[in-house]
Amino acid sequence: MRAVVQRVARAQVTVEGETVGSIGSGMAVLVGVAEGDGPRDAEALADKLVALRIFPDAEGRMNLSVGAAG
Repeated sequence: MRAVVQRVARAQVTVEGETVGSIGSGMAVLVGVAEGDGPRDAEALADKLVALRIFPDAEGRMNLSVGAAG
């Protein structure tokens, strides 16, 4: 299982011209799943994504996770 993570000010997913999901500030994640990947792999990846410290704190340092930044 692989993920490409991008910090975004806003993002949306459009399918056949219809918006099926959108967010404001946060992370857009493209996930690739391979044969043999299972629920434990997905849980481990989710735990890693939530813990990524890629948002600025009050001093402008990339020191906050998505949970702390919201």
